[in-house]
Amino acid sequence: MNAVMSLKGRDFLTLLDFSTEEILDLLALAADLKAKQKAGVSYTPLSGKTMAMIFEKPSTRTRVSFEVGMIQLGGQAMYLNGNDLQLGRGETIADTARVLSQYVDVIMIRTFAHQKVEELAEYASVPVINGLTDDDHPCQALADLLTIYEAKKTFQGVKLAYVGDGNNVANALLVAAAKVGMNVAIACPPGYEPKAEYVEAARQIGEKTGATVVVTHDPLVAVAGADAIYTDVWTSMGQESERKPDYLFLHCLPAHRGEEVTAGVMDGPNSVVFEQAGNRLHAQKAILLSVL
Repeated sequence: MNAVMSLKGRDFLTLLDFSTEEILDLLALAADLKAKQKAGVSYTPLSGKTMAMIFEKPSTRTRVSFEVGMIQLGGQAMYLNGNDLQLGRGETIADTARVLSQYVDVIMIRTFAHQKVEELAEYASVPVINGLTDDDHPCQALADLLTIYEAKKTFQGVKLAYVGDGNNVANALLVAAAKVGMNVAIACPPGYEPKAEYVEAARQIGEKTGATVVVTHDPLVAVAGADAIYTDVWTSMGQESERKPDYLFLHCLPAHRGEEVTAGVMDGPNSVVFEQAGNRLHAQKAILLSVL
């Protein structure tokens, strides 16, 4: 796989740092790893490798998927609570990065300020993976791309609609969709738009890949003609309409049933939310295998 060769030693902080080809290679590798696991094939190329997982924000999917992924690839994962580390409060982020680099082969961090991840990566001599920041969620976006591709077999001419706050998931999806040439529309409440720099970057990328990028306050505009509808918290949201009969429903979970999505949609035939959650495992295994 090309991705395995070209990404060795790289940090995985945002999809902005990766080319269209690199992202497609990661998706191909994730699909291959998923097929191996489904077939019961033991594949442990990371035997002897250790990952430190720093959590300053609680998590179910991120912790379990990364830990299981590392174990399935033959390595080990170590959970580090942010309160135990006192990251940036006692020992500096730079010193923490240097110390952990002496012990482990890769660091995954889930935290608040994106700047903290960038500083950790700057001073660590091992790859750093962004498990989530306030600005970005690249691991989720990679899993989302895998989920959509599995269903649609292409990104060309496919439209992804996201309805919710313009949060880290929205920022990451803008970039992810634009990078692979998929049309994307984000509908969010006034004052809760995605970060302007992500919108601008996605539009510039879309000019090269052919993807259209729309940010609106009207969910009906966003979901019109959408192949995939993705929601996150937006309690004032109305019901989506004008859906295609073969649309996909996505959600990064956890979902507030009855608020951003009805149970009928979430548990319905068009929902791929649990497959999407499962794809976090395979996408992150592809990242780990590529950077190590």
